[in-house]
Amino acid sequence: MAESLVIVGSGPAAWTAALYAARANLRPLVFEGAVTEANRLKGTLPLGQLAQTTEVENYPGFPYVDALVFSEFSRSALPEERYASLRGLYEGRHAHRGKRAIFGPEIMEYMRQQALNVGARVVTDDVAEAGLRQHPFVLTASEGSRTEALALVIATGAHAQYLGVPSEERFRNNGVSACAVCDGALSRFREKQLVVVGGGDSAVEEAIYLSRFAAMVRVVHRRDQLRASKIMQQRLASNPKIEMKWNRVVTGVLGNDEEGVTAVRVRSSVDNVVEEITASGMFVAIGHTPNTDFLEGQLELDEKGYIKWQQINRTHTSIEGVFAAGDVADNHYRQAVSAAGTGCMAALDAERWLATKGFAE
Repeated sequence: MAESLVIVGSGPAAWTAALYAARANLRPLVFEGAVTEANRLKGTLPLGQLAQTTEVENYPGFPYVDALVFSEFSRSALPEERYASLRGLYEGRHAHRGKRAIFGPEIMEYMRQQALNVGARVVTDDVAEAGLRQHPFVLTASEGSRTEALALVIATGAHAQYLGVPSEERFRNNGVSACAVCDGALSRFREKQLVVVGGGDSAVEEAIYLSRFAAMVRVVHRRDQLRASKIMQQRLASNPKIEMKWNRVVTGVLGNDEEGVTAVRVRSSVDNVVEEITASGMFVAIGHTPNTDFLEGQLELDEKGYIKWQQINRTHTSIEGVFAAGDVADNHYRQAVSAAGTGCMAALDAERWLATKGFAE
């Protein structure tokens, strides 16, 4: 028997869609993704990009509170096996003390649990193939199971881009990273010289986070001004452990198998002078690619590869009954709160479409 609604993804858009759909008695089935090394390297683990951040100050409803409050709330709200994934935030030598904003992993666990509380169901696997040229749609999971769906919400997000320069791949996970929160606190980076590449909010956030551990962080940007928001630029400028390297592009990563990264080679975009910046790590923050490979070109995409909505302020895609939400369909805002908003929209659009087709009461 076909599922009424299947949601693919597990970030803010996916769990918000699941929450709304569950409350509408659609009993949505959520493919949250698999916990694999391949997904870790790609940056597509369950719970999305927000789960790879630290303090989230710009999601409404979570003012600063004492870390003990989050600890008690998590213990009360989550099953023990899910609380265990957050335990390091509250216990042990790396526990956070005092007042702070909510952390990304916390808010994502809360979103997931809230959706499950009202009836959403979850499969911890990837969708490897999606047959959208037939109805019901057929989704094939990585482990081989097949699921039929009357309606589908795609909320698979986007993953980080890398530079593609020589030696970058060689030193991936040996000094080259696209996630400061994932790797920045490792002993290999503590009290070391680090490089961040990029000029947007993500790059500035990465640099500020790394400055907590590093001796010095140098931000390499190809232009002479940042794209980041004004408040983030102010925070960067006031940080004595961050230095800007303007008008430079990375041309190579240097190092060896034993030490990993030892330097980053950059070239001036003004006079072509080449410089080697001593560094034990390079963190790339230059943008994202939408996770649409499993669709195999069945949906209309925009010029950047994001799923294209067919109507203004509606989440309908080029195939009737398929809806898209979050960063996989947003190449402009890419914020957790906007992703959650489109998750709500997608669930409502799917519910109404199912009703008009006579698939839902």
